[in-house]
Amino acid sequence: MFGYVLRRFAGAVPTLFFIVTIAFFMIRLAPGGPFDLERPIDPLIMENLNKAYHFDKPLWHQYFIYLGNLLQGDLGPSFTRRDFTVVELFQTGLPVSIKLGSLSLSIALVIGTFLGAMAALRQNTWIDYAVVGTATLGITIPTFIIAPLLSLVFGVMLGVLPAGGWDGGSFRNMVLPVVTLALPQIAIIARLTRGATIEALRSNHVRTARAYGLPAFVVVVVHTLRAAILPVVSYLGPTAAALLTGSVVVETVFGIPGIGRYFVQGALGRDYTLVMGTVVVVAIFVLVFNLIVDILYAWLDPRVRYD
Repeated sequence: MFGYVLRRFAGAVPTLFFIVTIAFFMIRLAPGGPFDLERPIDPLIMENLNKAYHFDKPLWHQYFIYLGNLLQGDLGPSFTRRDFTVVELFQTGLPVSIKLGSLSLSIALVIGTFLGAMAALRQNTWIDYAVVGTATLGITIPTFIIAPLLSLVFGVMLGVLPAGGWDGGSFRNMVLPVVTLALPQIAIIARLTRGATIEALRSNHVRTARAYGLPAFVVVVVHTLRAAILPVVSYLGPTAAALLTGSVVVETVFGIPGIGRYFVQGALGRDYTLVMGTVVVVAIFVLVFNLIVDILYAWLDPRVRYD
């Protein structure tokens, strides 16, 4: 297993390099620039800015400068928030996104797994139909509709929760964003768990466990759910990376200072370094969580071996 982990880390380096390269040239070739304003800047000031940020050099030269800084952990200055570097913004924004994402993912995993297992154990009953119907509805309604709707109902019309803002991460300010992030994931995890549990209940090892007279609790929790959780674990890799690095829609709608909101502001303002920094952080999270998923998969399924 240790050798496999080392090989995966070694393979992650060229993958990350490829992602950074593609993102760098795509954003630099897009129309506009960080200093394109409605009121033209004095040519001399523009010339000095281009020299300060190496924009006067060829694109390939800028690319190697960025790679050199990246290897030293320097993501560069922010062009839209000129008093901060990208690292400083992430030091404040990433903990916020991780806090929201971890709470949402934990709630979704517990509730989604429970609902999916209940639907499978009560297949073709009203419980099964209710879970499947609600989950289908939750999957089809996008987050950019759920977020404003919850903000309007509970924040504006009822006034029981803040419609937006962060206020230091108080419980009241986190309720609506966490619920918005968790609802679609609950629906997806419930569907995945239901299908996998039904398949596991029909497997030979579960039938054997029942034939040996094991208690129903042991058969369901130890033998059935351990096999049924495998598709959920596979799904959690990229999902955890996406949630923990911030939701663009949720953080924008609720005015949360996470890196998802910074990404939107950077993209709109052609903040090259801020967008590139977000891409790098998200890519690292995806690579790490996919590795964690592979390790958990081998632990849950004895048939899987990494030599």
